[in-house]
Amino acid sequence: MSNAITLSELTQEIQNTLDERFTGQSFWISAEISDVKKQSVSKRCYLKLIERSGSTTLAELKAVFWSNSYDQIEAFEKSTKQEFVNGLKIICLVKVRFHQIYGLNADVLQIDIAHSLGTIELERQATLEKLLKENPNEIQQIGEYYRTISNSLPLPIVVQRIALITAVNSDGQRDFLKEISENKFGYQLEVREYLCTIQGDTAHELIIQQLNEIEKEKDHFDVVAIVRGGGSQTDFEPFEKYDLAKKVALFPLPIFTGIGHDRNISIVDLMARPYKTPTKVAAQLIEYNFEFENLMLRLKERFDQEAIQLMHSAKEELSKVKRLVKMASPSSTLKRGFAIISKNKKIVVHPSQISLGDTVDIELMNEILTSQILKKEIHEKGNDL
Repeated sequence: MSNAITLSELTQEIQNTLDERFTGQSFWISAEISDVKKQSVSKRCYLKLIERSGSTTLAELKAVFWSNSYDQIEAFEKSTKQEFVNGLKIICLVKVRFHQIYGLNADVLQIDIAHSLGTIELERQATLEKLLKENPNEIQQIGEYYRTISNSLPLPIVVQRIALITAVNSDGQRDFLKEISENKFGYQLEVREYLCTIQGDTAHELIIQQLNEIEKEKDHFDVVAIVRGGGSQTDFEPFEKYDLAKKVALFPLPIFTGIGHDRNISIVDLMARPYKTPTKVAAQLIEYNFEFENLMLRLKERFDQEAIQLMHSAKEELSKVKRLVKMASPSSTLKRGFAIISKNKKIVVHPSQISLGDTVDIELMNEILTSQILKKEIHEKGNDL
């Protein structure tokens, strides 16, 4: 066709039109971020801004943080304590830019950090307040600590049977099982796995289902462990849900959490016994058993020491008794100048047993004298030997 124009002419028309409409203007928009590619060395970040309605994408626009605005990402991560990753919803200031080769883009100038931080914290506080208000007998706040039924339950003397909730073939699953099976003390622990998806919109519901299954056999387990590997803040979201937090708080077994997030602690963590990572949860359970074994070893050592001391004391007491018995023996008595009087071969222990005219034997140290009693009189003074 003779009236055809070149592609560059068309893109130049688009650029001119957009420049005329958008030059010098910027807009605050709310959007979800996706395809985030941070380049920390060059201080650039390429991404997409997306608007969704359920599973339907309503709008999508490529965007970029240049070096002069990259510090907005760093400030966001520092303030919100969450990584700038796919799935986050932000409010940001953008400038529309069109390039004839690279197409339509949005240059991100600023992030409304206060809005993001406020939204996250408000939602979190609302959930915590609801937990306290609706479960006053089961959940109490003590300073920054939350006392719940689950985290107040005493642990058994030794942990032997663990119900493990984790994702199949996940890093969390492998790390936990490796730490348990290869522990340096050689402890043998029984682990029954309850596998489910632990990230995504329905993850909290799936975890609750697994907890319900474990509860049916609660007498078979000592503790429950909920673990996952590392991930983004959006992966962390199921552990902020009210229903899951309540289920954990009221659970009739001690629950340990290791959900792999170093920057923050979830509401579910607050309701349980948190140990950051799967490896740390497993290590804590092993350490708990080691402390019991160590206690038994100390008690045995103390018992052995007490037994030795008792034996030593008993020997000393026996030696004393032997000396006393020896001192009280007839031969020892005779050596000290005493005599043993017998009548009709029976030892006389009281003067009333002897009458005038009786014949008695008087046993001294080396001799026995036979005498006849010619006189008896009261000895009023007695002898103090």
